[in-house]
Amino acid sequence: MDLAGLRTAKKRVGVKQTIRALEANSVALVYLAGDADRQVTAEVIALCIVKDVEIRRVDTRAELGSACGIDVGAAVVAVLKQE
Repeated sequence: MDLAGLRTAKKRVGVKQTIRALEANSVALVYLAGDADRQVTAEVIALCIVKDVEIRRVDTRAELGSACGIDVGAAVVAVLKQE
C-alpha cells in the first residue's frame, strides 16, 4: 500500500493503538515518521522486528497525519491486515 491509500485503509493511528494492534497480530504494515521521537517509537520498532512486520518511513509526522486525513501529525500508523 502506498501513502495515498492510507486515507481509506483500515488503520490504527498513534503509538498506543499501533502497539495494541501489533500485539494482536493484526498489522500488515507500519508507517513511521522520520521526525518522531525515537524514545516514543522504540517499542513499535521492536515489536515490528519480533512480529516480522514491514516498516515504511515517511519524512514527517505532518505528512503522515495528512495522508491519514487527520489535522495533526502522526508518529506511527499501522495498516491492518485484510480479514
